[in-house]
Amino acid sequence: MPEYRAQAVQVGEDHAAQRGLLRALMNARPPRPISEEFLRLQDELLSAEREGRGVVDVMTLPAVPSDPRIVLWQGDITRLAADAIVNAANSALLGCFIPCHRCIDNAIHSAAGLQLRAECAALMERQGHPEETGRAKLTAGYNLPARHVLHTVGPIVAGALTDEDLALLASCYRSCLSLAAKHGLSSIAFCCISTGEFHFPNEAAAEIAVREVCAFLRENDSIERVIFNVFKDEDRAIYERLLR
Repeated sequence: MPEYRAQAVQVGEDHAAQRGLLRALMNARPPRPISEEFLRLQDELLSAEREGRGVVDVMTLPAVPSDPRIVLWQGDITRLAADAIVNAANSALLGCFIPCHRCIDNAIHSAAGLQLRAECAALMERQGHPEETGRAKLTAGYNLPARHVLHTVGPIVAGALTDEDLALLASCYRSCLSLAAKHGLSSIAFCCISTGEFHFPNEAAAEIAVREVCAFLRENDSIERVIFNVFKDEDRAIYERLLR
C-alpha cells in the first residue's frame, strides 16, 4: 500500500510507533495474496508477543461454585489457550478495518495475523452473501493461543431492546456451542457478544449468555469448559451475581 509510505518515513526508528503503524496497516489491508516471507516475519513477531503477554490455559482456571464446567475470567481474550474463542464479528466477517480500533474483532485479528482475514475472505466468497445475525462460523486461530475462532454476528441494538434482539443474541450462543460440539471442541471462551459497539445492554446480554450456556451444558457433555471472558469490572460484577 504505497499511499502509506510517507507515514512510515515519519515514524522513523521509534519501535512503539513502528509497531503501532504495522498494526494499523494490517488492519487496513484488504484480503489479497500474502508473501511467504512476510508471513514468516509476521508469525515470528506475533508468536513472541503472544508469549510476552502470557498464555492462560483455560483448563487450569478455577470454576464457579455453581458448575464445575463454567469459568468466569477477566482479561484479554487473546491470551486464552482454548479450543476456541468467540469473536463478536460484523456481517462482512473480515475483521475490523479501522486502524487500531479498540473492538474485540480488531484485537483478535491483530493477534491472529493476516491469515485469519484471508481465511474469512475465502469462506465468505464461497458463501456468497453477508453472514446472518445469530449464526456462527469456525476458522483456525493461527498465531492465537486458541486453536480456533468462532465468529458470530450479534444483533445491533438501536433504541429499545426488542424480542427479536433477545432471540438473535440467544441464537449466537447456541450457534457457537453447537458448532463447537459438532467439531469435537472441548473448551470455548465467550466474549460479551454485542455489548460493545452493538449497544446491547450488559445486564440483559449476560442473562442470555448464562441461560443459554447452562441450558446447553445440561443437555450436552461434550464440552468440558465454558469461559465467560469479561474485560470491564461492570461485566465481571454482573456475571458474578448471575453465576453465584
